[in-house]
Amino acid sequence: MSKFTITGTVEKVAIGVGFWGIVDQNGNNYRPINMPAQLKYPGKTITVVAQKVEEGASIFMWGTPIKIISFTT
Repeated sequence: MSKFTITGTVEKVAIGVGFWGIVDQNGNNYRPINMPAQLKYPGKTITVVAQKVEEGASIFMWGTPIKIISFTT
């Protein structure tokens, strides 16, 4: 799968047990499957290089699942 860059804001999403997400400048939602601890600060603006991942069944009904390859803050 191809890599792409996302610039957005970190959110702690309070759905179910809760999880971390990224909302980009266009309002698109992304759900990292491997959110680094350095990025887990609500409201923080970040830029990540990511790739979409395929998931089987998931309890999360929010955002596009992604794998973060690299990041800057």
